[in-house]
Amino acid sequence: MHAPGKPEYDILVITGPTASGKTALAAAVAGRLGGEIISADSRQVYRSMDIGTGKDYDDYVVEGRRIPCHLIDIADPGYKYNVFEYQRDFLKVYNDLKKRNIFPVLCGGSGMYIDSIVSGYRMYEVPPDPELRARLEKKTMAELADILSTYKKLHNKTDTDTKKRVIRAIEIEEYNRSGNSGQTLLPELKYLIAGVRLERDVRRMRISERLGKRFDSGMIDEVKHLIDSGVSEGNLIWYGLEYKYITLYLKGKMDYNTMFRELEIAIHRFAKRQMTWFRGMERKGIPIHWIDGEMPMDEKVRLVMKLLEV
Repeated sequence: MHAPGKPEYDILVITGPTASGKTALAAAVAGRLGGEIISADSRQVYRSMDIGTGKDYDDYVVEGRRIPCHLIDIADPGYKYNVFEYQRDFLKVYNDLKKRNIFPVLCGGSGMYIDSIVSGYRMYEVPPDPELRARLEKKTMAELADILSTYKKLHNKTDTDTKKRVIRAIEIEEYNRSGNSGQTLLPELKYLIAGVRLERDVRRMRISERLGKRFDSGMIDEVKHLIDSGVSEGNLIWYGLEYKYITLYLKGKMDYNTMFRELEIAIHRFAKRQMTWFRGMERKGIPIHWIDGEMPMDEKVRLVMKLLEV
């Protein structure tokens, strides 16, 4: 089951829009490499949110063996997990896999999560400083920009877009200067990204078919259970897509047909935004090797293995 060679890369990333079949491909490749999967899905981190987030556990079974997958079911529903926490948790898993000499395969469609790893976002867990904010609020944008320019390193290039952002950037730099920074320092990774792409009409058909199957599998009951267990309407709406629209339906704010139709449209738009994010990554110099999602699985696996040169 293991490949004869070992990849020259630190990590393989397999991504693509929703319903592209990336998870099954990642599991098949991980099986060949004797690797394990690290999830890059911003909603599959939540327990009890299975059908709506598409935790297709059968996809992780390759030739009768379940491929281990990390960073799924690590947060309670109702919690708002973020990119800083994802980087921190990713690093723990990555270091553990490296220690055990296991090759990591990062798989998911959350572009920001993937980008944060391969680009090494500098994320900060910085608490608000009400006194500092109050002082800075009295200053003009020009004065705030001058203050920010006195720091050697800026948080990011969007820091000066609005007054709120420039104040937050100063707050972060002040906290960092105090030596209390909760920054996650990611290693510079030698990565290979394989993207699974489908023609627009095929993607739309797959999304619609999968949505119907999820309703048949009890997705409405899953959301009802979350509400009954105390997850607030606001939090479920914040999770978006299936959880948002089914909550609105269960709360009597939308009839079934309207809910289904609007959810279907929202998922199609979501897939389009995913592709826009990936194109943005390519524009800033991150290479993505695109693979036709309609090819047979063994052919897709062969292509990825060829890219890895193993």
